Amino acid sequence: MTAPTLDFRNTNSLWCSVIVETLARLGLRHAVVSPGSRSTPLTFAFAGHPQIEALPVLDERSAAFFALGLARQYRRPTALVCTSGTAAANFLPAIIEAQESGVPLLVFTADRPPELRECASGQAIDQQKLYGAHVNFYHELAVPGAKLELLRYARQTAVHAFERTLFPFAGPVHLNAPFRDPLPPVEDGRAEKLRLEIDAETFFTHVQEPHPAAKAGIAFDPPEGVRGVIIAGPAQPADPAAYGAAVARLSSALGWPVLADGLSPLRNHAALNPLLVVNYNAVLRSPALAERLKPAAVLCLGEWPTGKQLRQWLQAGGADTWLVADNAKNHDALHGRTRHLRCAVEALAAVLPAGRAEPSAYARDWLRADQAARQAFALRLATSDALFEGKASRLLSQQLPPETPLMIASSMPVRDVEFFWETNDRHGRPFFNRGANGIDGTLSTALGVAHGNRPAVLLTGDLALLHDTNGFLLRPKLRGSLTVVLINNRGGGIFEMLPVAKFDPPFGEFFATPQEVDFAKLCSAYGAEHVLVRDWFHFTELISVLPAAGLRVLELWTDRKHDAAFRRELFAAAAQSAEQAFAP
Repeated sequence: MTAPTLDFRNTNSLWCSVIVETLARLGLRHAVVSPGSRSTPLTFAFAGHPQIEALPVLDERSAAFFALGLARQYRRPTALVCTSGTAAANFLPAIIEAQESGVPLLVFTADRPPELRECASGQAIDQQKLYGAHVNFYHELAVPGAKLELLRYARQTAVHAFERTLFPFAGPVHLNAPFRDPLPPVEDGRAEKLRLEIDAETFFTHVQEPHPAAKAGIAFDPPEGVRGVIIAGPAQPADPAAYGAAVARLSSALGWPVLADGLSPLRNHAALNPLLVVNYNAVLRSPALAERLKPAAVLCLGEWPTGKQLRQWLQAGGADTWLVADNAKNHDALHGRTRHLRCAVEALAAVLPAGRAEPSAYARDWLRADQAARQAFALRLATSDALFEGKASRLLSQQLPPETPLMIASSMPVRDVEFFWETNDRHGRPFFNRGANGIDGTLSTALGVAHGNRPAVLLTGDLALLHDTNGFLLRPKLRGSLTVVLINNRGGGIFEMLPVAKFDPPFGEFFATPQEVDFAKLCSAYGAEHVLVRDWFHFTELISVLPAAGLRVLELWTDRKHDAAFRRELFAAAAQSAEQAFAP
């Protein structure tokens, strides 16, 4: 580690430089900072540290989701800084998502000192426990003081806060930071007196990156020969290939099929697992097959899958269930006969025998049904030239360059990925905000995923993009490339799939929420490239080679009513084809 970066110009600057130096030694490498006066000491400290990339972002909501994307990409805590007042309130949606999906964020909200609260002082609100139960840990820092014992407190509090973003499970931590004037690093002489008291060789020597604790024993003992299925839910592992290999080992040892969600990296590492099944949402629309394929045991990896059809089938089946999750949360939204295995998937795979079990007859039935549904989808989609939303997902799975990071928006895009994403060995890496399942901050999160990464892609609908247009303000700061695949169906396409669509009015105005934004002009206003996709050949050309730098939007005009009807037609044909595969 290099010599400490400490700023002795005044009390505030020294205080914040101690905190930031501590965080740098713990492994923090990014800080997203929104402008403001009260946060000046923190801003100077983060911006001046040579090992931390500080990124200024105007809109706090956008900033928070950008930080979320960075933390997802780099698998380490990202710092988030804002001034006092309502600025801090704008962080809340991203903090909720971080808490629900286990993303480490270290949130600093600057504040007025106690004597300037509750007295009509400007830009002062009650920031105590502002985020309630949505953080792993909350603490209000002391008002900075030029005393060695207080600097030791600041150092140790930073260590604890950083660790609480990771253990016992990942999530956000909130530090409220009050400051008295002067806020800029105006020399006051008080901090300079401490220069000789702080031994740079020893003050930070114990500060180092934390390591996970050892896990307890794993109790997984399904009966031999039981009809079992592995459900691989949404997952964003640090090492997708190692995760895929671990799941393949589980499948091989048990002889069970793996039903892999579209948000699982397994679909992009298909060669690892010969028992991979992906068209289950179509297959299970056949009542006969839903009954025939009912399991007696279920091993769910991480979260339950996105698809409602699969969830309902699992819930109705009443199978003995083991749910693998490397944290202490209750992940069983289906409330079944479930036992939680508090370990990583890789740890579970390591305790099973390495031998290969023969695929069960049950597994072979699943593969037969899956193949029939796949062929039905392929035939229908190949013969349709219409710009159907689901086909965009299918082509992305087939045409994106290897190892492309792909951010998938909530609402209809995430479902079309589950329905139509083909198995492949292109090793693409899915990213998503499915902790709270909202559309907040979609573009900003994607930019965080893309920053400093290989060329990335965002698949989004029009409303999700419009909900975060301030994310475009990040374009000049983007180090890398993001291609936005924009499905513009002029409203909320997912609602066309729900029963409420039959009630119009008020369906059209209050649920579909039609919009008439000219995205070409919107992109031009922010200096982003815009391309209107003419047809599928044009689309394939645009996504097969991604630009090395910049932000571009590929807009596909679709018809949400047509697409909803076409999805139903596709599912009916695929379910029928799967059923016929078992005809005598």
